[in-house]
Amino acid sequence: MYENKNPYQNYQNMPYDNTQPNSWKKPEKAPNSGKKGSGLGKKLLISALCAVIFGTVAGGTMVGVNRHFGLNAVREARGESSGASATNGAESLPSSESKADETKPAAGEKASQGSTEIATVLDVSGIVEKAMPSVVAIDVTGEQRVSDWFGRAQTYETTGAGSGILIGENDKEYLIVTNNHVIENTKTMSVQFIDGKGVDAELKGTDSGADVAVIAVKKSDVPEETRAKIRIAEVGDSNALKVGQGVIAIGNALGYGQSVTVGYVSAMGRSITARDTATGETATIKNLLQTDAAINPGNSGGALLNMHGQVIGINESKSVDTTVEGMGYAIPILSVTDLIDNLSAQKTRAQVAEQDRGYIGFQGQNVDQEAARKFNMPVGIFVYKILKGGAAANSKLQESDIITKFEGQTVSSIEELKDKLTRYQKGEVVHLTVQRPSGQSYKEVEVEVTLAPQGESDQEEAKENGKTGEPDTEESEPEESGPSGFGGFWDDFFRNGGFHFRW
Repeated sequence: MYENKNPYQNYQNMPYDNTQPNSWKKPEKAPNSGKKGSGLGKKLLISALCAVIFGTVAGGTMVGVNRHFGLNAVREARGESSGASATNGAESLPSSESKADETKPAAGEKASQGSTEIATVLDVSGIVEKAMPSVVAIDVTGEQRVSDWFGRAQTYETTGAGSGILIGENDKEYLIVTNNHVIENTKTMSVQFIDGKGVDAELKGTDSGADVAVIAVKKSDVPEETRAKIRIAEVGDSNALKVGQGVIAIGNALGYGQSVTVGYVSAMGRSITARDTATGETATIKNLLQTDAAINPGNSGGALLNMHGQVIGINESKSVDTTVEGMGYAIPILSVTDLIDNLSAQKTRAQVAEQDRGYIGFQGQNVDQEAARKFNMPVGIFVYKILKGGAAANSKLQESDIITKFEGQTVSSIEELKDKLTRYQKGEVVHLTVQRPSGQSYKEVEVEVTLAPQGESDQEEAKENGKTGEPDTEESEPEESGPSGFGGFWDDFFRNGGFHFRW
């Protein structure tokens, strides 16, 4: 059937276009030229030369690229522009203070400098050295009242730690901005500067809605050697931030003292909802920066810096979850600049002795964000009842009003209002901002109240009820019909709302 008995003879290791079935002949040997192997040697030599040339060109290109981008990154970290560097032919420094610390490399050092420029970008010690004197550690003490199953109350002393930023000064004080949650419900506050010296601090003002507070220390309490080491923070442009830019977080992590972490801007415009462990109330803070720089307990209130050492954020908190890692948050500094200025202008207030404190005289209920969404109400303190004989009874404050601000500062709970009142004396005039029901909505009203001594309203009620002796200070149950004008709506609200307070 097949004439060729060997079917594989045409499938030799030869190019297919040279394979001709049944006609292949063994090629004749080329005559010996006497230069055996010379062709192979030339090929190897040419290949080696090509490899050397390619390696040289590629290596030079990569060195040039790394040098270019490395220098730009270094200049950006030092606050320089590439245009200024090219014009001057040398690296320019951001300020005269930096010139005292850095010198221009000598010509003989340029070769070694090129190999370390990328490593220099990762070294933020110069930035931290510049910014650290502007950051302080804050230690606080407070009290927590706890009731057992039988209604017996016990008071425990609590301690806490946080951070703050030296944001300004006046003739007599250094002003420090921090988070409201760091210093709320505290009895004493102390500030520790970069050299470890501690000084007592007092409150200027707070805003729970923005979670911002300003405290002050007297310049006369700060030793001269400490004054020489501290500096007011330089504020940067948080509006110019971009996702992916490097940031540095400085704070009093876990209360161990100042520490530094480095990361990037992960996102902007974030919102977080947190629950106050003391009151159980929830609060949402909006328009935050998200960063993967570690922000641990104690870092709150500290500085988030850009690569120029400028403050672009106030460290806020971190997400705590077994499925989450590297999600910290900070308040953009420019979003609260006006608020900080307003709080800084407030009168510095120390706590007043209990017998000298002033009170408003009403029963109220907290309206947190959950209740506000459920009942379509403003967040604040619902005035359930005006107590007869108290300060509120002699003012334009009305039942069913919702107090949202005290002296221009946001308040969202009875506990927060109580904390503020510990710094006001009886007889002082305070201003409340309230939301008053108006049809199906609310209108804002300003109310002026002259604070009364504690117990006046209780004594008045005791007289009307025919009681004598000590004033009745127990919490009273709401009336069956609820506040006037709401009936069963508020009846349901209060029966599910917990406790009621008198202030």
